[in-house]
Amino acid sequence: MTEPASGRIAGIDVGGTFTDLVELDPVTRRVKLSKVPSTLDNQAFGVLAALDEAGSDLSTLDLVVHGTTTTTNAVLERKLSRTGLITTHGFRDVLELGRRTRPRAYGMTGQFTPLIPRDLRLEVPERMDAAGHVVTPLDESAVAEAAQTLLDKGCESVVVHFLHAYANPAHELRAGAILRALWPNDHVTLGHAILSEAREYERGVTAAVNASVQPILARYISRLTGELAKGGYRGDVLVMNGNGGMVSARTVADEAAKTVMSGPASGVMAAAYTGRAAGMPNLITYDMGGTSTDVAMVRGAEPAVSNEIEIEYAMPIHVPMVDVRTVGAGGGSIARVNAAGLLQVGPESAGADPGPICYGRGGIAPTISDANLLLGRLDPAKLAVRGGVSLADIETVFEQDLARPLGVSVTDAAEAVIRLANTTMAGAIRMVSLSLGADPRDFALFAFGGAGPLHAAALARELGIPRVLVPSRPGITNAIGCVVADLRHDFVTTVNRPLDRLDVSELHDILDAQTVQGERMIARERIGITGLRHVHSVDMQFVGQTHLLRVDLESADISLDALQRLFEEAYFRRFRVRLDRVRANLVNVNTSVIGARPALDLGSLIDPAGRKASIAEARTGTRAVRLDGDTREVPVYWRDHLPLDAVIEGPAIVEQMDTTLLVGTSDVARGDAQGNLVMTIGTGGGA
Repeated sequence: MTEPASGRIAGIDVGGTFTDLVELDPVTRRVKLSKVPSTLDNQAFGVLAALDEAGSDLSTLDLVVHGTTTTTNAVLERKLSRTGLITTHGFRDVLELGRRTRPRAYGMTGQFTPLIPRDLRLEVPERMDAAGHVVTPLDESAVAEAAQTLLDKGCESVVVHFLHAYANPAHELRAGAILRALWPNDHVTLGHAILSEAREYERGVTAAVNASVQPILARYISRLTGELAKGGYRGDVLVMNGNGGMVSARTVADEAAKTVMSGPASGVMAAAYTGRAAGMPNLITYDMGGTSTDVAMVRGAEPAVSNEIEIEYAMPIHVPMVDVRTVGAGGGSIARVNAAGLLQVGPESAGADPGPICYGRGGIAPTISDANLLLGRLDPAKLAVRGGVSLADIETVFEQDLARPLGVSVTDAAEAVIRLANTTMAGAIRMVSLSLGADPRDFALFAFGGAGPLHAAALARELGIPRVLVPSRPGITNAIGCVVADLRHDFVTTVNRPLDRLDVSELHDILDAQTVQGERMIARERIGITGLRHVHSVDMQFVGQTHLLRVDLESADISLDALQRLFEEAYFRRFRVRLDRVRANLVNVNTSVIGARPALDLGSLIDPAGRKASIAEARTGTRAVRLDGDTREVPVYWRDHLPLDAVIEGPAIVEQMDTTLLVGTSDVARGDAQGNLVMTIGTGGGA
């Protein structure tokens, strides 16, 4: 099916706590929204519940775009398929030896469990050298024997990881052919096909992740598409990748590793889309949900993408992903006093079930959401609606668990929880900005997620960020990212040669081949696009260095002199030092081929008919809110009723279906033509 430019689209994102849906009809501008608890044991149930809650008619939907945490959860929780590895003789322990680092750099504690246990890592005779020349021919009978051994041990998937296959994949290709003739399913992963770059450890882990989650993702997608079809849906399902693009559900399991971290990526794509329309192309995105906080950097409306992300210790997944940093601070993060008598917030979370105490679902541990409720920042009437939980019940828990052990009042304990959480989140923002040579003061903070706008003013003030951009629907921004994202395919080819020994025609040939392959893959997708865009870059280093620096290319026919100049400038911007006497080394050549989907108008996410003529009419009352150590009566507004050109001087509370915005004492929030609120951070008291 080809997506019509005017087709109705549903974007559905599964988070750790909630599953969000936004359905857009570009012709009538009608919008449907829903937010339901996630069903992490089978995310398909949450997706169907979100569709049912929104009243979506599957038979009239043209396209469903889905962001899932299926593979991310499987990797982080190590709930993986039983997978075998076939590798070069003498290299079965590469996945376990790694880089000989420690889980805690300054301690002797910690543990590490490889993705594939040693008894399922088998060796066969074969060897290529670094130039791609055959040193030892492939023993095909050994491959067949290893495959049977792994099947006898109950393996559901298998990965082939041969040394230097990036230079010459002939042995991996032949082993793959042998395996596919013997293996009872399609879950055969070839390392070079997932990641064609040097460094056998990183390539091996990436391929092992792909093989380990491939059956899980394939089963989930099969269940989901089957249930949608039963409900009358006849279109294609697109699945978000970690690079911020999308691929068809028909092929997504082939490169399952690329869906890891796709949930956070969709929110960053929505931020870039919204920021471009609002005239703020440089953003630091801040997504605070119920379980964690994700932050990323957007320059020129293009999210930062990295293929050197390690999602946890010894888990490098070197496929291009939006560079998102995550910390364990969400609305459901649990606060406690540790054995040293110090207050600690997170990373443990109450999640969606039972959730914070104020949800009334049986939660008994104090959380960030409960602290915000006690401080008046959240409305008790809207949260404590189930289970008979009262404000006094929450105060009692804070008194027993936090205030008494710390020797402070309940209110002071709640304020301390918020301040500590803000400190943790500010550290994550510094990781994606200051640590990469960027000054947060040159960016706007894009606040979203169910809890992000509540903490945004305090974080911006802490970091010197002058403006905060709050989109029209912050709590479902990840779902919005699903409907605005483009098709995208990324390619990496290793060269690993100093520039003075490189023939520039080789570089041009690689870029051309990557472009052709990407265009061919986009053409396979049965989705309408408005055009193609090509983004070229290289990963470089000075000879003798280990870490890489991404250098964006101005064009595919770049000269070596221009490449040298771009690298030196990128190095100087990052490290403020010039090494013009050291030779530059070209390691990887990268191309992203992007199929642009029809643009969507997000201005209708808040129904224009509901807007009032003045902010006075949008005011719903006042509430006692604790700010800067004092409690004061603060005006409360319903966002859907605010006029587009509203000007709100702090302190103030702005509530809506999916989040609450706190405007600090010296801050001013202004509406724009797209329905966003742009908050200017004052120099006085804050939130």
